[in-house]
Amino acid sequence: MYWADELATRVSGPQVVNDSKTPSGTIHVGSLRGPVTLDVIARALRDRGLETQVLYGIDDLDPMDTQSLLTGDAVERSLGVPLAHVPDPAGDEHASYARHFAGLFIDTFDQLGVHPDRYYWMSEIYGAGEMDRYVRIALERAQEVRDIYREVSQVERPPGWLPVHVVCPTCGRIGTTLASDWDGETVAFTCLPDLVEWARGCGTTGRLAPFGGAGKLPFNVDWAARWSLLGVTIEPCGKDLATAGGSRDRADAIARRVFEREPPVRVDYEFLNIRGQKMSTSRGRGAAAHEMADVLPAEQLRLLFLRPRPNQAIEFDPQGTDAIPRLFDEFDRLAAAVAGRAFRGELPQDYERLFAMSLPDGSEVAAEAAAFRPPFAHLAFLLQVPGVDLAAKVAAEKGEPLTDRERAILDERVRAARAWLETYAPERARVAVHDELPSSAAQLDDQQRAFLTALAAHLAGDRSDGSWTGDALQAAVFDVAREEDLLPANAFAALYAAFLDRPNGPRAGWLLASLAPDFVRERLRAAGQAA
Repeated sequence: MYWADELATRVSGPQVVNDSKTPSGTIHVGSLRGPVTLDVIARALRDRGLETQVLYGIDDLDPMDTQSLLTGDAVERSLGVPLAHVPDPAGDEHASYARHFAGLFIDTFDQLGVHPDRYYWMSEIYGAGEMDRYVRIALERAQEVRDIYREVSQVERPPGWLPVHVVCPTCGRIGTTLASDWDGETVAFTCLPDLVEWARGCGTTGRLAPFGGAGKLPFNVDWAARWSLLGVTIEPCGKDLATAGGSRDRADAIARRVFEREPPVRVDYEFLNIRGQKMSTSRGRGAAAHEMADVLPAEQLRLLFLRPRPNQAIEFDPQGTDAIPRLFDEFDRLAAAVAGRAFRGELPQDYERLFAMSLPDGSEVAAEAAAFRPPFAHLAFLLQVPGVDLAAKVAAEKGEPLTDRERAILDERVRAARAWLETYAPERARVAVHDELPSSAAQLDDQQRAFLTALAAHLAGDRSDGSWTGDALQAAVFDVAREEDLLPANAFAALYAAFLDRPNGPRAGWLLASLAPDFVRERLRAAGQAA
């Protein structure tokens, strides 16, 4: 059973599924794993007939801190100020820094088929007084909160420490204030110049009531409080927060012992890694979410996050690799299996459900599986061949006109292939067929030349019957290589030398299929005679 369906069998009654993000700056594509996981859980719950509400929060009352510094998006004079109070750095009419970066991120949700029933902004939640009750409870039970920090995480808070950060009325910073002496209505506070390394407080001291947005609970306490406020029953959680004794464990204990409610069901998910390291735009590893969403169509981007279980890390390095073409190939293999067509490679046990969950907006599964999808690497090659009518070429390979949906798929893949070639593709993917026989053909050995001559003969005759396709020509290469007792690797090397003047290239069958049959046969004969 698919993991989300397993989860759905363990709960009953109405469900509220929640996730949130702090918009510290540019948000990398790995952060989309949370929203996609959120959506899949909701689909599984609704498929089981459970009333389900999906929430997504923006933690914009958090201060601009070291994370913003790492992204290079920080505004130095605003360090320590709530992200909701920092001006839009791009000047593109967003209400704040938080609205700008969160907007870039959540603008990708619609195209991914992720549609929360409600977006909420913590600056508005606090500002409207909705968290006041929980701020008061946390202050009244401050000793219990301190005990939890010590018992769960071995973090010792000093006597008198209060679980609230107030906004300094003088400099507007929330990351530099320390509160003490709760009297039932107000707290004493100091805006300290040296409380943190990344921001300097102004030295103001005083008392204020930490309500209505004038104060905010620390992260772990805030997390537990919003579960009560919003009635959250299930919440995905990134690995960095889910370590033993970490943020989620503290929040669970605070929920039970301070706010007296059972915490939501946990769904811990792993990181998206590049070469074994967590993808992080702030550290120069990985593409921004909105940029990658412009390259990968929704079905492939969803598959990237859904093919492993949530607790398994994802290795994905798009730069200079075939990671993106392989992702398209994997999706096409799933589609072929669901549609009952032949395919190569292995399938996950739950491949039908995985394919369905990869489709945005609950698309009709059978129709999507049956749709003709040209191989991605083949398209990337065709885009580099002058004068090719892509729509006509793809329709010819299908053997009949494309449907409206198939034309839309082709358009998506063409855009993705162009973007891949421009930004991510390895040099070997950038190819040009030589008009004249390349000099490297003279370096082929006798067995390779014999193979090319035999392949030309095999491909002779009228090919207007639809057999001039990537699949058919790829099979022909293997068949002739076997007949000539030539290793496939040496056969492909001979083809690449004859057409591209290089030892490697795109899939040979699709390379040949993109070219005129007469040109291919003549080039094969010429290369077979070269010496």
